[in-house]
Amino acid sequence: MSTTSPVSPDPGSVEVRHDLAHVPLAPPSRTSGILEVFRRRYLLRLMVRREIRARYAGTAFGLAWSYINPFTRFLTFYFVFGLLLGRGNGMQNFAIHLFAGMVLVNYFTESVTSGTRSLLSNRGVIGKMAMPREMFPVASMLVSLWHAIPQLIILVVACVVTGWVGDGPLWVPDAVGMAASLLGFVLIMVYGTAFGLMFSCVNVIFRDFQRIVQTFINIVPFTVPMMYPYYLIADGERIPRQYHDIYVANPVAEAVMLIQRGFWQPTCDGPCVVKPGTPPTVQPDFVGDLYSRGLIMLVIGIVLLGVGQFVFSRLEKSVPERL
Repeated sequence: MSTTSPVSPDPGSVEVRHDLAHVPLAPPSRTSGILEVFRRRYLLRLMVRREIRARYAGTAFGLAWSYINPFTRFLTFYFVFGLLLGRGNGMQNFAIHLFAGMVLVNYFTESVTSGTRSLLSNRGVIGKMAMPREMFPVASMLVSLWHAIPQLIILVVACVVTGWVGDGPLWVPDAVGMAASLLGFVLIMVYGTAFGLMFSCVNVIFRDFQRIVQTFINIVPFTVPMMYPYYLIADGERIPRQYHDIYVANPVAEAVMLIQRGFWQPTCDGPCVVKPGTPPTVQPDFVGDLYSRGLIMLVIGIVLLGVGQFVFSRLEKSVPERL
């Protein structure tokens, strides 16, 4: 009795191509966290473009608002703090000192506020597509970075013009200063993303949370040496010296001093800050261990980013039903 051996299916047949029995089942929402966002860079680019277009949809000036808004905000702060209150007394190029800080402060505040609202703002996309939900806070941070670029351009132009028309030296970027400025931007990126991850899920569960965040965000510009020089905090005359370490532990204050090192300090002719009085006393422009503090805060920020990912992973399961 002859037996016929079973015929193996053609590897290119439809049955083999669609045989998924060997593939383990997994929920469509399971991802590797924030790393999955950068694996899907194409989708991330689409999300960033979508948010940028949505922000300027129906406007007459479009991207020009990214220049108009920070410039008018700068004029307001400079008029109030530089002219009316005289915070620039004893400081060279107070306008550069102020605007350099505003670049990173605005970047941080926009990253945190938009990241907090990111899941609620994209509820329609979340309900239709299986994608890593970390995509939305990260995209909000990148959109905020995009809006910081025009402010950075204004800052560079201001530094160049100050050297041409003022009495100080021409602004020449140095490697240490540019590295310090880059570190300041990286600090804001890391901390802004960490807070965006943590706050976005909490905001879905507790809708008033974004108002709480906005309340604290409004305080940030006054907690950094932007509208006033650093020595007002360091001299111990206005606040007790024991609070100095708490003040400089603020990563936004550290980032502001780093960018001022890159853009403001090179525009100074000699000491940047001289305390008004007789005889004039030279004051420190920045905290003494500026660079080492920046690196330490970067490590802390990366740890905080991991904490933010953990909180997001624990809370995101309740996001669809809450939306």
